[in-house]
Formats: sequence, structure tokens, C-alpha cells
Amino acid sequence: MTMKPMRSKLFVPGVRPELFGKALAGDADALSFDLEDSVPQDRKDEARRSIASFMRSEAVSASDKLIIVRTNAHDTSCFDADLEAAACDGVGLINLPKIESAEDIHAVAERLQRIEAANGIGHPLGLLVNIETPRALRNAAAIAGAHRRVAGLQLGLADLFEPLGIDRSDAANVHAVMFAVRMAAAEAGVFALDGAFAAIGDVPAFEAEALMARRLGFSGKSCIHPQQVPLANRVFAPSQAELVAAERIVEAAKAQANAGHGAFVVDGRMIDVPFLKRAQAIVAASAAARRPAA
Repeated sequence: MTMKPMRSKLFVPGVRPELFGKALAGDADALSFDLEDSVPQDRKDEARRSIASFMRSEAVSASDKLIIVRTNAHDTSCFDADLEAAACDGVGLINLPKIESAEDIHAVAERLQRIEAANGIGHPLGLLVNIETPRALRNAAAIAGAHRRVAGLQLGLADLFEPLGIDRSDAANVHAVMFAVRMAAAEAGVFALDGAFAAIGDVPAFEAEALMARRLGFSGKSCIHPQQVPLANRVFAPSQAELVAAERIVEAAKAQANAGHGAFVVDGRMIDVPFLKRAQAIVAASAAARRPAA
């Protein structure tokens, strides 16, 4: 599965089926249908049925959005039923909360393979793994590289910070964890996605945290309300100036390669392989964001 850029990922509570169609018609690049925190324990079955039905609908089949289902934790009684409901061709990623080790990933992959076979799924579903406990943060690189199904790591600052009394308003605290997760994802060659921001009305704080994530190379940010989606889309999209500069580097590289040069100067800056790769990524992401899904 080739994924389009995921600047924004909107959580959709599994017990709110009246919101499913609205979310699908909205501007978020990805939708995460939730079976975990937003669903009371006595409504898990109800949410599971609603999500399973919608995942298998024509509306989802026709959509170009990345569809994600967040399950309950792998060590809960809900987990196998969650996987059975979510494992279908309309879903791109399974979002796993409370993962803490590579061994957890291997166990989930085995269970998911059996359920995919039983459900007749033609492709292996990817895993988006939450990093939201101290042990998970310590093991983040091992988790990211544990299995080929792992597509990305998602930061969960609320679960990580709140129980420990860590002040999220202190940018140094946030930056330290973001950097660690980004490096873990980079080591494994997977993407890193920023987590949700609870203060829906605090636009400046949301934007500041999203901008920090973008500067660290995160692909996008989770959103808990539709009004956060355009903010994330704007922060994580290359600016016109960035795109123009990247295009100039890519074009100059073609000419310099023909001349047999490995390093060259563009707009007064020395360009070699790392800078070229970054420019190529910006150009490719911009093109993918404009391209209709097949």
C-alpha cells in the first residue's frame, strides 16, 4: 500500500457512527476510528459493529483517505474481537496502544496474520504503534524495527506525561521525547506521527507543538476535533518558498550529474546527497498530495 502524505489524522469515536460519513467527507488526510479511549467499556461491542460495517462500505472503498482503526490494548479481552472487526480491505493501518516491546509486536503480528487469513484479506495490514509509556520510549527503536508490518510510530504525550506529572507546556520536555521517537523511527526507516493535543480551543499552542514536530521531521499530527485539521494540514505542508527551493535543487542536481559533479552550489548553498534527498522528498510529497488515489 502506497500512502499519501499524512499531515492530519482525525480521531473518530467508534460510538458516533453519525460522524463517520462527515469525517470521510472532511479534509483530514487520514481517519482513525477509535475502539479504545473514546468508547466506554459497556459499548465496545456496539462500537465494533459500527466500525466493522462502515469499513466494509462502498463509501470507504471509494475514498482516497488512509483508514486506521485504533484497537484496545493487545493484552485486553477486547483485542482479538477488535482485530476481527478491523481486518478488512478498507483498512490501511491498525493503531496499537500500550505496546512496550518488540515481543509485543511479534505476538500481535502472529494474531493478525491468523485473523487476516480467516477474513480473506488479500494484503498484510500495517501497524501504527503508539509510544506512550516510559518502557515503550526506552524500547522505541526495537519496536519500530521489530516487524515489517510496522509502518510508523505515533507519539502519545498525554499517556506518557500526565501520570508522571511532566509539564507539557514546557517545550523542552516535549522536544526531548519528540526527538527520541523521531530517531527511533528513522533508525527503522518508518514514519513518525505526532500525537493529539487536548486543548481544542488553544490554537497557538496546537500550532507551536505541531511546528516543533514538523521541524523534527514528523509526517503530521493527530487531531481530536475537525477544527484542528486545517491547522495540521497547513503546518505540515511545504510552503511555496520551500517547494520552489526544493525544485531548484532537484533540477540543478540533474544538470550536475550529467556534468559528473557530486556536490554543487544552489542559491549560495553547497548541496550534496543529504540536501538533495530532502529536496526530492519535499517535491515528491507535494506531488503525492495533489495526485488522486488510484
